[in-house]
Amino acid sequence: MPKVVINTCYGGFGLSESSLVEYKKRRDTTEDIWHWDIPRDCPHLVAMVEEGGTDVNGQYSDLKVVNVPDDANWYIEEYDGMEHVAERHRTWS
Repeated sequence: MPKVVINTCYGGFGLSESSLVEYKKRRDTTEDIWHWDIPRDCPHLVAMVEEGGTDVNGQYSDLKVVNVPDDANWYIEEYDGMEHVAERHRTWS
């Protein structure tokens, strides 16, 4: 079951500065990484949120790990920065 990180408050997804440094360490990279570059199902990100609690949160975020069914074609939907995981559906007309 995939795990996905979402922001659960108004403001938007983001990591604290110290968490961005830690994420780069875990990825073993020195390249510039921005919050929006990090895949929400990245195992490093998921582990950091599960381990770090509120220390991982950016200034305007409250991060949470959500379990998603294996067969779900998921994406993150947001309104004013508050997010939830949704499943893509097919439509025809």
